[in-house]
Amino acid sequence: MLPVGCLRAALRLSRAMSVLSLEPRPAGKRWLVVGLGNPGLPGTRHSVGMAVLGHLARRLGVEDTWARDRHCAADLAVGLLEDAQVVLLRSRRLMNASGRSVSRAAELFGLAAEEVYLVHDELDKPLGKLALKLGGSSRGHKGVRSCISCLNSRAMPRLRIGIGRPTHPDTVQAHVLGSFSAAEQELLPLLLERATDMLLDHIRARSQQPPLGPDLRYPFCK
Repeated sequence: MLPVGCLRAALRLSRAMSVLSLEPRPAGKRWLVVGLGNPGLPGTRHSVGMAVLGHLARRLGVEDTWARDRHCAADLAVGLLEDAQVVLLRSRRLMNASGRSVSRAAELFGLAAEEVYLVHDELDKPLGKLALKLGGSSRGHKGVRSCISCLNSRAMPRLRIGIGRPTHPDTVQAHVLGSFSAAEQELLPLLLERATDMLLDHIRARSQQPPLGPDLRYPFCK
C-alpha cells in the first residue's frame, strides 16, 4: 500500500488532470492521439503504435501521469503543445475492439473525427518508413477498422509505421504478433523519434489553422 503522502499526491494529480482535460477549449486546440496495439503485448510489431505513444508522452513530459479511465476503458495522459492540448490514449481493449475506447474518449473531450490521430503498424511499408495519411480506408487493419466503425467516419489522420511484410503469406500473423528482432530493435529509437517529430509537427501546424466547424462532428457508437 502506498504511503498516505503518495496517495494524497496521486489524488491531487488525478483531480488536476480532470480539470485540465475537461475545461472548454476552442476547436482545433485539442487533439486525441491513439496508439493502437494490444494491451499486455508491448514490444510486438502490432503494438508499435503504443511504443510511439509512449515516446510522445516522454517528449510532452507526461510519461508519469498516465491514469486509467473506466469510461473509456483506456489509459489517458494529457499534455500541452504550445497553446494546444494533446490527449494520449492507450486502449485497454483488444485491437479489434479499440474503436469503442476511442469513440468514447472523442465524445468525452468533444472532438471531431478529424481531431483524432491513429498511430498504427503498416505491413506494406518496410521497417523505418513512415507515412502520415489523412483519412481513407482501413487497408485491412482491424484496429483502424474498429475506429472507423465507432467514429462513423474515415476522416481520422493516421500515422502508419512500417513493419515490413514477410515473403510467405502463411507467416504474416506470426510476424505481426511477434516481437522485433535484435537487428530491428536497433532501428527503433530513431524510428520512434522520427514518428514523434512527425506527429508534433503536424499537430502544431494544424493548431494554427482555422478551427473546424460544428458540422464536422459525428455521431459516435457507444
